[in-house]
Amino acid sequence: MTQVTSYFKPDSALAKALPGFAPRPAQTEMAAAIAKTLKSKGQLVVEAETGTGKTYAYLVPILKSSGRAMISTGTKALQEQLFHRDLPALRDAIAPSKQVSLLKGRSNYLCIHRLEQAQAQGNDLSLVVQKQVIEVKRWALRTEDGDVGGLSSLPEDAEVLPHVTSTVDNCLGRDCPSYDDCYLVKARKRALEADIVVVNHHLFFADMALKDVGFGELIPHADALVFDEAHQLPDIASQYFGEALGSRQLSEMAQNAKTIYLTELKDLRQLDKAADKLLGSLRDWRLAFPLDPQRGNWRQLAQDDKIQAAAGQLSESLEFFREVVKGALGRSQDLDTLYERCVQFIHIWQLLQDTQRTGYSFWFETTPRHVVLHQTPLQVADKFGSYVRASEAAWVFTSATLAIGDDFGHFTRLLGLESAETLCLPSPFAFSEQGILCVPRFLPQPQQREMLDTLLQITTQVLDANPRGGTFVLFTSHRMLQLVARQLENLTERPLFVQGTTNKRELLADFIAAGNGVLLGTSSFWEGVDVRGSALTCVIIDKLPFGSPDDPLLQARIEDCRMRGAEPFTQVQLPPAVIALKQGAGRLIRDRGDRGVLIVCDQRLVTKPYGQLFVASLPPLKRTRDLSQALDFLLEINGETSA
Repeated sequence: MTQVTSYFKPDSALAKALPGFAPRPAQTEMAAAIAKTLKSKGQLVVEAETGTGKTYAYLVPILKSSGRAMISTGTKALQEQLFHRDLPALRDAIAPSKQVSLLKGRSNYLCIHRLEQAQAQGNDLSLVVQKQVIEVKRWALRTEDGDVGGLSSLPEDAEVLPHVTSTVDNCLGRDCPSYDDCYLVKARKRALEADIVVVNHHLFFADMALKDVGFGELIPHADALVFDEAHQLPDIASQYFGEALGSRQLSEMAQNAKTIYLTELKDLRQLDKAADKLLGSLRDWRLAFPLDPQRGNWRQLAQDDKIQAAAGQLSESLEFFREVVKGALGRSQDLDTLYERCVQFIHIWQLLQDTQRTGYSFWFETTPRHVVLHQTPLQVADKFGSYVRASEAAWVFTSATLAIGDDFGHFTRLLGLESAETLCLPSPFAFSEQGILCVPRFLPQPQQREMLDTLLQITTQVLDANPRGGTFVLFTSHRMLQLVARQLENLTERPLFVQGTTNKRELLADFIAAGNGVLLGTSSFWEGVDVRGSALTCVIIDKLPFGSPDDPLLQARIEDCRMRGAEPFTQVQLPPAVIALKQGAGRLIRDRGDRGVLIVCDQRLVTKPYGQLFVASLPPLKRTRDLSQALDFLLEINGETSA
């Protein structure tokens, strides 16, 4: 194999094939370390700051190695970018014979059997869904891969989608009459035959935890696994190693039963009655909870008399539903699958009622129409770590934000990576010349009422100094975002883009097109957002992103930490807040030519001892407490001078 580092030289095949490619020492170092890990079948954790070029740094050694590889990303957007843009360009230049495959979760693929069911159900669907079924049918005649992401004529959250895609619960597997034509089966077959498979973290953990009944292993065996945006792994792993059951799942099961009654078993009136009884109990179950959507401690709320009565009624309806379905087993393949699903749901339901077990957080969340109960493990290190150690593969974890300062201990402890090598690579950007970090003087405390007015005042001053550039205002809560949004629209004529008014992709595209817009966002805009040039020259962060003290999962982790004799603030609360601030700050400087100002409106960054840990983890921007200095820099960027 040609030495991996040779591909990063000025006269390499890579340089000739990729316009604008320039050698970066940190990128070359990262590629060499990954090549070594692939050869030794070891574990490597790499923090590669913005501008390092980490994507090419892991793709080149993967493409030049023998054996099969899996690349997992944190988002579908990066997954598609890798597959459609980065991988083809590199593969054509250095490894044209490699076969590459994209694999998504099952809900991304059209289910032919369920589309046929939806058509047969006809008038029992709403008018909106009926029209959308017709649109899906037209698209189904011309699609090659069945990826509903290509169904551009319908919105991303179209009501019809649950009716024409499958879940692990309602999929018939090999018993499906459309199995041979199944788009998901074909996608998995391509993945099995590929040298490199591109997946996402949710899909990886779904396979690891569930083994996806009916298809065997979802993700084919790999000799090397690379996780980009790896900072998300601990939280996603917790979701998949726990249990959750929502009223939406139970409601869909009841609706599926009604569909079977209407299309296959029209003589089984009792099935329709059992489904209606279950749907009624689910409505009463939701009404037993507070009307406003919220998250809370299920262990505590489960003791409430009203909740216990509604839970008892729901248990009774589930048992009755199961007995009715059981009595008709063998008459319909769909009904047989429904029975297995019901038995599994009852098992999880009973598990979630037993809240006295230790080692888990028991919590609930509600939407206007549904309730979800969760059992989340407080740590996944043992399970994930043993999975890594038992494999005979190389494991690479990379992100721009993994270390606290220079320490990777928090990340490696959470995932049980006891013997992983670590590497911290600095950005090639000249941060001290490209940007300023400002923590304005005389800020009120974050929880004080005056904070809203102060934040609005700082934002309007920034907009005055940044007339031709774009501004992000990032919040730690939806409540503060809405308060600022309502007042800001009366204080500026600039294009205002508020999270929640449309989907994230459209909002970001419109913001970039505007050139001098103002985008207000919460957690989903703190990471995975890449805006270069003058479209983003200032990022304002309302306060340090500590988790909400009311979050039941955080409360459980704090309590578990105390029971182990450790200090919860430094072990549980501080590390994720440092990583989150690092992510938010990383939105500002995305390119060598970018310039801008980062304003953090939280005086704890300079008044509290732990503030130094936050500052040490941020890009080494020039620092000031004087807001006027930051505003003058913005004026300079905009080609203006202060009066």
